[in-house]
Amino acid sequence: MPIRIMIAEDERLAREELSYLLQQEGDVELLPYATNGRELLEMVDEHEPDVVFLDMKMPEMEGAQAARMLAARKPQPLIVFCTAYETFAVDAFKLNAVDYLLKPTEPKRLVETMQRIRERLGKPKPEPAVTRRSKLIVEDNSRLVVIDPATIVYAVREERLVRIITQTDAYSTRMTLTQLMDKLAGYDFFRTHKSYLVNLHYVSELEPWFNGAYNLLLKGEAKTRIPVSRTSAKDLLRRLEE
Repeated sequence: MPIRIMIAEDERLAREELSYLLQQEGDVELLPYATNGRELLEMVDEHEPDVVFLDMKMPEMEGAQAARMLAARKPQPLIVFCTAYETFAVDAFKLNAVDYLLKPTEPKRLVETMQRIRERLGKPKPEPAVTRRSKLIVEDNSRLVVIDPATIVYAVREERLVRIITQTDAYSTRMTLTQLMDKLAGYDFFRTHKSYLVNLHYVSELEPWFNGAYNLLLKGEAKTRIPVSRTSAKDLLRRLEE
């Protein structure tokens, strides 16, 4: 579940800057914003945020007063104060705030604040997004070949070379299987054996072999068989069920 965050800030530029920085976090859902303390109290009742980033100086009702009123509510959102004045730091912690941020907000400080929030909420830090390559360049003998990674069926180590089998062709490269696997991050490949890397989208079936090992059958007329080591079998079965 994402961390539901509401911003209470009357200054448009400060609000937009903070919104942008929060959007860089992979586990944040931004709720509608408030521009004053009274509006914030109404919107907290409606949207029930996990966290409120609260400006200390706002019209109608200041942030400190709004925070005291929020503290009496159940469930009580976590509070992060945003202020242009360092002198408010003591007041912020007296009000049991998770953190306070000085304006303009520094990206590094916001990352630290978000980690404190996750710890208080018992949420793990999100994994960084993996960027998939749209094309893979492979050196095949003396030529450079451009391959669509999705068309790779499997790769096998053959002595000092790695042979890449696609839907229509085969290429030999000096790249190692580990290097190839790194370049294919974000695609559904699995190392079934120390010498084989397989695209799970082309798996047809598994047949038991011996001592807990398997043979993996690939789609197609040839029904290519790929060995699955005993140590990899359990992880492979779990991946196929995802």
